[in-house]
Amino acid sequence: MATTGTMPPKAVNRLGFTMADYRGQESTLCAGCGHDAITSQIIKAFWEYGVEPHRVAKMSGIGCSSKTTAYFVNQGHGFNAVHGRMPAIATGAMLANQHLIGIGVSGDGDTASIGLGQFCHLLRRNLPIIYVIENNGVYGLTKGQFSATADLGSKLKTGVVNDLPSIDCCQLAIELGATYVARSFAGDPKQLVTLLKGALAHRGTCVIDVVSPCVTFNNHEGSTKSYAFAKEHEELLNEVGFVPFFNSIHVDYDEGTTIQVDMHDGSHIYLRKLDREHNPLDRVGAMTLLEKTKDSGELLTGLIYIDPVKKDFLSLLNLVDAPLATLSMEKTRPSRQSLKEIMSELM
Repeated sequence: MATTGTMPPKAVNRLGFTMADYRGQESTLCAGCGHDAITSQIIKAFWEYGVEPHRVAKMSGIGCSSKTTAYFVNQGHGFNAVHGRMPAIATGAMLANQHLIGIGVSGDGDTASIGLGQFCHLLRRNLPIIYVIENNGVYGLTKGQFSATADLGSKLKTGVVNDLPSIDCCQLAIELGATYVARSFAGDPKQLVTLLKGALAHRGTCVIDVVSPCVTFNNHEGSTKSYAFAKEHEELLNEVGFVPFFNSIHVDYDEGTTIQVDMHDGSHIYLRKLDREHNPLDRVGAMTLLEKTKDSGELLTGLIYIDPVKKDFLSLLNLVDAPLATLSMEKTRPSRQSLKEIMSELM
């Protein structure tokens, strides 16, 4: 006689939510894309920390990275801004309701190229938001040209060498006023989840620059599937690209050590994980360390800098506790008598 078993209870967090409650739509990004690994860690961090899904405001601009917000916390509120303009939209959203948990996901192009001006002003205001940069050093939607974060001397599979210096988003963030600055690698889930949970607990601008490998490297010189070969040997009907399948890259290494990570295109990067001797409260020390590792060709990962004292933008404005978006007209529109008094003071 068959026995009827009972399903084991699903794991829930402190709010009673399962991890499935923090997921979103199925990803349409390339198989093996580092951005999807970042999404997985955002889901895990929000679940483990115990974030109320309906309070999450997800902001993004334009690019491969900006699709990420559709893939986590489907009960949250999402908005895709125009290219490079996400910081302005995020600022408005947080002003309208300071009780939201803001997270912006951007790319290296969306942040460090067309959106650089807005990014800089977000930093100096210290807006309370988690700002994740999915940094792959190329424009993935437009055939992989170098972005502003590509290292000087790096080479595309086309053989093109980057002859421009890179923008270090972490250095820029510390210089201009962000109060939580970190770098991680998409394939280091343990470190990234920890950094994200730390950002959730921080009140201020949290910049997490995540090195995220791009798998689209097939249009190189010498390939019989390249556009150049097709133009020379065939009548080109339309421009079609092929994205091969790649496995995600994962790493696991100890604090204070350096590891070489082989990328999908055959190149490699060097990651150095901060050790416990580093003092993230030391602003000058953090800047100096970033400069030293840049000279050695290493990418420093971990919590680089934190300022737990500096007031955030919304606190400086002395906003009322109630969300501005919920205030009645009577509270937001000055009375006729108040306007008369104001005008008399200006006479």
